Amino acid sequence: MSLQPPSNTPLNQHSIRALEDWLISLNAERIDGDPCRWALTRPDWSAEILLAREDVVVIWQQPGAEESRCSLPYGLSRADVTAAIQAGP
Repeated sequence: MSLQPPSNTPLNQHSIRALEDWLISLNAERIDGDPCRWALTRPDWSAEILLAREDVVVIWQQPGAEESRCSLPYGLSRADVTAAIQAGP
């Protein structure tokens, strides 16, 4: 049984456990045991995902390129935030 609400539910309506399960489902890993910092690695890029106070901050790194940063409000749906993160830099 999934702990996550439907994917069209805004992130601000997810429990902390549901947010963690969502990040794990993206294959993100907690950084240094910090529940607010997550690392996501893809073949062409990597990203640090920060669960900040006001929004989700995504910092993408790509070999040979400057880092790219995006702030996504918790009012966005989980599906929209997932799509934005997976789109990459």
